[in-house]
Amino acid sequence: MEMNLPNKLTLLRIILIPVFIIILSIPSPTDVFGIPLMHLLAAIIFAFASATDWLDGYLARRDNLVTNFGKFADPLADKMLVMTAFIMLVGISFVPAWIAAVIICRELAVTGLRLLLVENGGAVLAAAMPGKIKTATQMVSIILLLLGFHTIGTIVLYICLFFTIYSGYDYFAKNMQVFKDVK
Repeated sequence: MEMNLPNKLTLLRIILIPVFIIILSIPSPTDVFGIPLMHLLAAIIFAFASATDWLDGYLARRDNLVTNFGKFADPLADKMLVMTAFIMLVGISFVPAWIAAVIICRELAVTGLRLLLVENGGAVLAAAMPGKIKTATQMVSIILLLLGFHTIGTIVLYICLFFTIYSGYDYFAKNMQVFKDVK
């Protein structure tokens, strides 16, 4: 199977996840501008990986390179990256565990809903604006927290939490027909 550039970017994002974990697990030997070196490196890796999320989608649509692999792997890579980051941030006490749990549960629930929709008629659940805001605020909050901007990072985290809950509700409210056989 020949891999196109968008799919290679998706694979790169997946490969960067263990690198992110390792970097964030190593004690920082020094600070750079008051930021622990390993947190700075983790923020750079996370920001780069997040940028590949936008870039692979843009290139796939622009160059008509949408593949079944991309449809499967791209959202999986996104969720793996974000969930890993939140778990790691809980581990270093930057994010309360309950917030990470809400975010992770929502991600898994919406992924399950997407699978049910495809199974029951092939409908693909496109990302709506609240979900896009959720994703953007997730990524921004993670980067800000890693860079030591805890006050603004926490504010963005709570905005992310709001859009996590709201967008999850929105997706389920608009797609309740998938549960029509539940008695």
